[in-house]
Amino acid sequence: MKLRPAFHVNGFLVLVAWLVLTLVFGGAAALGYVAMAQNHNVPALVGAIVASFVVLVLLLAATGLVVVNPNEAQVVQFFGRYVGSISEPGFFSVLPLTDRKRISLRVRNFETQKLKVNDADGNPVEIAAVVVYRVVDSFKAAFAVDDYEEYVQTQSEAAVRHLATTHPYDSHDNTRTSLRDGAEVAEELTVELRERTLLAGIEVLEARITHLAYAPEIAQAMLVRQQAAQVVAARTQIVEGAVGMVGLALDKLTEQGVVELDEERRATMVSNLLVVLCGDRAIQPVVNTGSLYN
Repeated sequence: MKLRPAFHVNGFLVLVAWLVLTLVFGGAAALGYVAMAQNHNVPALVGAIVASFVVLVLLLAATGLVVVNPNEAQVVQFFGRYVGSISEPGFFSVLPLTDRKRISLRVRNFETQKLKVNDADGNPVEIAAVVVYRVVDSFKAAFAVDDYEEYVQTQSEAAVRHLATTHPYDSHDNTRTSLRDGAEVAEELTVELRERTLLAGIEVLEARITHLAYAPEIAQAMLVRQQAAQVVAARTQIVEGAVGMVGLALDKLTEQGVVELDEERRATMVSNLLVVLCGDRAIQPVVNTGSLYN
């Protein structure tokens, strides 16, 4: 069974007709009972009974009036059987004696709790996400799951846990996607949630990580590790630049014939330049007025 529109007509027309017929047959029934009481008129009694039966039918018909708000659907059931859904806003009349269930089609936000899980490297992390979703199939939302809101919450937390266990908190190479890669992680989480919630007639519009941190028991140690990694990366870049500058200086000196350097002097110059370029403190120059070989 799938989503289908329920039979419905304009509620205002039905309401006007209901009021007119109720007044007409209700008055006829009242006049018939009065005539029977005064004159013992049997035909008047029969007419009054028929009019009363019509009024009863009209009262039952009034149970089919329903109001549908904007961005809302009414799922209509007739004695347990799915009749259809109404998603257009307005005042309508459906089959009488039907049961209607309201399903909101508005966009909703749901933020998961801060979950403590182990990432792909086995480090405990705290993670939370916000999920933006809406109902697109009122039939599935009403009958495929017990409570579609609770279903979305459970599946969101399960998807976030799965995401955290398949990616490291921080990647030290370009071949792995880490949890800190916001765009890639958000897209992966959104796709997984769409697959998980399709059964309930839910469309996930967006899912993003809102909280990401190492667990308190290892936060300080991981901070030191991150600082050390940044220092190593910075030093590596400095050394690469310094080696290039030293090579360029030696090539220029040789090309322009400023000075002729043997292997020992070249080694000394390279050592001095690397100390100057790679040092993290100001260098105090020393002027050598003698000969290197004396």
